[in-house]
Amino acid sequence: MSIVVTGSLESLSRDEAKEAIMARGGRAAGSVSKSTAYVVVGDSPGSKADKAADLGVPILDEADFVLLLSDGPQAAIDAAAPKPAS
Repeated sequence: MSIVVTGSLESLSRDEAKEAIMARGGRAAGSVSKSTAYVVVGDSPGSKADKAADLGVPILDEADFVLLLSDGPQAAIDAAAPKPAS
């Protein structure tokens, strides 16, 4: 599973995020492509977030990324899914 981290995260440095991804069998990628599983966006994400949106790659915020690390992909997908209007 390829994950791109872009922007600044509050709870993890970029190196810590990369290590956390790799420790769980993932690959910390530097660029977004159609084969990217997730893009994690922090403060000031830049063009990688735009490219992810254009390609339809799921975008996670920091809270969803922490959930992905702790509970796995399905938990992150469920948390990141748009909520129905009430």
